[in-house]
Amino acid sequence: MRIGRMTASDRASAGAYKDLSGPAVEAAVGEIFAGVEVEWERILVPDERPAIEAALRELADARGCALVLTTGGTGPAPRDVTPEATCAVIEIELPGFGEIQRVKTFDVAPTSILSRATAGVRGRCLIVNLPGRPSAVRECLATLGPALRKAVEILGG
Repeated sequence: MRIGRMTASDRASAGAYKDLSGPAVEAAVGEIFAGVEVEWERILVPDERPAIEAALRELADARGCALVLTTGGTGPAPRDVTPEATCAVIEIELPGFGEIQRVKTFDVAPTSILSRATAGVRGRCLIVNLPGRPSAVRECLATLGPALRKAVEILGG
């Protein structure tokens, strides 16, 4: 199965620091899809809506990913535009993915309610927004695992 991960970060894309959330995605997904051979497609972009939209289209359409997981850009800061970019490219919105992330992580991180993460379907690809902090990525993916597996199955991935 081909899975894409896209990190939206001005500083990481400029080389100011290393992307840590992307590798956290891969480690957590390895547990969710244990026994499944995964081929990773990786894209690192700045927090710019056109770049994020282009990356999501590239991963879903050109690279044929069954699942795309994004990290970063889901907060309320002016440059946090990942949810808007995601909504611009998906055909069916699945807001429950973001809702459950906020609910399940609230007790650990009350600031999780500031997240605007969402998810949706583009063609046969599930796209899900995740937070940018590696520990939050792991927490959210632990919750989302069963739904990710089922959605990918339903979409034919």
